[in-house]
Amino acid sequence: MEHFDVLILGSGLAGQSVALKLADQRKVALITKRTLMESASAYAQGGIAAVLDDADSIEAHVRDTLVAGAGLCDPKAVRFVVERGKQAIDWLIAQGVPFSRDERGQYHLTREGGHSQRRIIHAADATGAAVQQTLTEKVKAHPNIQVFEQHIAIDLITGAKLGRPELGCLGAYVFDRQAGHVRTFSAAHTVLATGGAGKVYLYSTNPDTATGDGIAMAWRAGCRVANMEFIQFHPTCLYHPHAKSFLISEAVRGEGGILRLPNGERFMPKHDPRAELAPRDIVARAIDYEMKRLGIECVYLDITHKDPDWIRSHFPNIYARCLELGIDITKQPIPVVPAAHYTCGGVKVDLSSRTDLPHLYAVGESTCTGLHGANRLASNSLLECLVFGEAAVQDMLAQPPRAPLPLPDWDESRVTDADEEVVIAHNWDELRRFMWDYVGIVRTTKRLQRAMHRIRLLEREIAEYYANFRVSNDLIELRNLVTVAELIVRCALRRKESRGLHYTKDYPETLPVVRNTILRPRRPTSGAPVGQGPTI
Repeated sequence: MEHFDVLILGSGLAGQSVALKLADQRKVALITKRTLMESASAYAQGGIAAVLDDADSIEAHVRDTLVAGAGLCDPKAVRFVVERGKQAIDWLIAQGVPFSRDERGQYHLTREGGHSQRRIIHAADATGAAVQQTLTEKVKAHPNIQVFEQHIAIDLITGAKLGRPELGCLGAYVFDRQAGHVRTFSAAHTVLATGGAGKVYLYSTNPDTATGDGIAMAWRAGCRVANMEFIQFHPTCLYHPHAKSFLISEAVRGEGGILRLPNGERFMPKHDPRAELAPRDIVARAIDYEMKRLGIECVYLDITHKDPDWIRSHFPNIYARCLELGIDITKQPIPVVPAAHYTCGGVKVDLSSRTDLPHLYAVGESTCTGLHGANRLASNSLLECLVFGEAAVQDMLAQPPRAPLPLPDWDESRVTDADEEVVIAHNWDELRRFMWDYVGIVRTTKRLQRAMHRIRLLEREIAEYYANFRVSNDLIELRNLVTVAELIVRCALRRKESRGLHYTKDYPETLPVVRNTILRPRRPTSGAPVGQGPTI
């Protein structure tokens, strides 16, 4: 058993910012499935929304967020985040993040869909990578942060599993992918910063690590999960057979990019008066509608009317990646399709990032804070990571230290090595395909019921496999994905209306009464059916 003051699961902006803010006063373990640089945060292109200009205001940013959230945002959470925006950006600047400047030497602010003002601070078109690189260097250098790369958490260790529920969360069982064995991590506090669940869908802008691990673990540990029906599909993912999950930033439309059909016709004005600057849910549905109406494989995002040098300077990474694939965006429109992008729901937390389980916190995309409501406003996600990360840090530092307790080891004595891995691969592929077909941008009750029927069958297969064979990275992720898929479908079936990102043909109207979809677990589970798990 290894003991730390704080155990952080996930190494994106949420995880790394929390680690750095704690490390001067606490001993921190940072667990990451791949490497420190591999996270959804590093994929973020557009930037971070905050009120940084005199022409802008807190009220305007709050209003834009509430409008995008389609009536479901928690106004207290929205104001809590927006009011702390400048402080969060100042902290990143102090860490050395190289945000882009304009010709006057001021920080350049861009505008994205749903925003009434220019308020997106960015580092060219690779903001996430710039932020992640800056923080990664500091994390590696800090003596109080111990990084465990190539490790994936299996389940949380809770007092309930030991017959002492008042103890809350005590740490986690973590699979060392390289050594092939399970390690026991004890901690006074545990932070879920594991990101979203985009990989539950066939097409996603997310990295392969986005398998909903934190959401599934928190659910099994007895935490409430909310609003999982609201999956944001980014309208513009590059459509090319050799491009995997490459996002064409919201900022391309914010800076004047026009969406066109294959014949060159512009189509967004007939779907929404804001045209290309409408919120993501509206743009994604419009593209989906046109693709299905015409039977086409993609639409096109055209920025060729802008000066070529301006395009190359503002979108250097998009320009370079497209050029590698034979697309010169200064002369040719970019083929794009919608793809699963952001999980707006997640583990229910309060304004201190506390979950229902004492000593367990959650920060970032794995949470439901109330900020995003039924649709996330562009570039509010990285801001949420910073603000709620700071809130979690302050709450943990305000508590007295907890002495470590002896925890049971993981027991593999009743399982064997898997004889065929093809079962995992087949189930993984089946799950992602039917989620795309039945639980995508446009839904019906019948499609959702079909998806749930298949989920139930997969759950039984996966549980049997988990009970008989030793854990592997793919098995852990598949087990979490099927749990998250069930949560998404259950929430979607409960919502008898269309709102924000959830659009169903059976209930196309929006109800006058606004309600969150909150799921409550029947009871915490051990996370270890029959075959393997802790010896208790």
